[in-house]
Amino acid sequence: MDKWKSIFSFSLPTKIIFGSGCVKNLYVQLEELGVNRPLIVTGHNNTSNIVRERIAKALPSEIDYILFDGADVNPKDKNVLTGANVYRASEADSLIAVGGGSPIDCAKAIGVLVANEADDIRIFENKNTASKPIPPLICIPTTSGSGSELTFSSVITNTKENYKMTIRNNYTVAKTALCDPELTLGMPDSLTAFTGLDALTHAIEAFTATCAEPISDAAALYAIELIYQSLLPAYNDGNNLLERSKMMIGSMLAGIAFSHSDVASVHCISEALGGMYDLPHGICNAILLPYVMEYNMDFCINQYARIARAMGYNSSDEKECAKIAISAVRNLTYDLNLPAFSSLQIEPADYQIIAQRSAKNGSNKSNPRPMKEKDYFNVLEMAFKNHSAL
Repeated sequence: MDKWKSIFSFSLPTKIIFGSGCVKNLYVQLEELGVNRPLIVTGHNNTSNIVRERIAKALPSEIDYILFDGADVNPKDKNVLTGANVYRASEADSLIAVGGGSPIDCAKAIGVLVANEADDIRIFENKNTASKPIPPLICIPTTSGSGSELTFSSVITNTKENYKMTIRNNYTVAKTALCDPELTLGMPDSLTAFTGLDALTHAIEAFTATCAEPISDAAALYAIELIYQSLLPAYNDGNNLLERSKMMIGSMLAGIAFSHSDVASVHCISEALGGMYDLPHGICNAILLPYVMEYNMDFCINQYARIARAMGYNSSDEKECAKIAISAVRNLTYDLNLPAFSSLQIEPADYQIIAQRSAKNGSNKSNPRPMKEKDYFNVLEMAFKNHSAL
């Protein structure tokens, strides 16, 4: 589709507050929304400590918040129902999501159940199945990866069929995103690598998706520039606030980009792996990105060449420039010490079902190279056969 001839729309209903220490504005945002009994949704990890030590300090004693730390690394339908029941029982009036994409997506889905007076998030799969706005939601990201604080989607694992489903509509969106890079200081280097490459995947797939449009392109290209420049420095020095700030802006821009374009085959495979093996989404994206880029190469030469230029490279030959983009991403994964695909311990006997599920993913149609089951199978085999330190 010619992006210059097609009709597109762009909406960003979430208020963005960005800056070092901006989480201190949390109480003001609750006041503006007219709420005072939020359910705080986090994962069962160190995020809970961040809630108690940083978020609680931003709330006066009259704010009687409830803590729900039941969001799994891949949030599941049962997590969502439990959270919704806690929300109802505690008579909460709003939601605060603190953490990476998992608690943010979980909070969105909890809001869908509460708003629509339902008990099964699975009935809201796909676009526009929820008919009511979720309760006021404030998102506080503590990683620079998912961009979910600015998207219209929530990805939840259907535990009955072991696959990841997407709930998406204009109601599944945060009122406010408090993006404080201080909350990412000291993040483990491995988590920095996985989440950062997750954000880079969002930007690259948004830019090359068949449904990309000019505004999403602008966000994606600047996201690629920022993430590529800052990810390795942030990885090498977890307390570098400047690089952490650039990474958070890059992640936000990537979220804006793919929510107005789409993701593609990297995500199709990652979501299949996450549903079947419960593997962390960011790790799967990070490991698979260079292989899918290589497989797509001949179908998006001009886009990859522009990506290389956004990274700071150039060549007068478009194909050579496109190859540079792939090499740059691959070399970045080396520098970030990513594990090999084989370390994920995916059973080769499962490749066919993974390929089938990838081909059925709603974002498959957005990949620049038309992908069928055999193509996904080829990518999986190509990734498995490479035993170098990817």
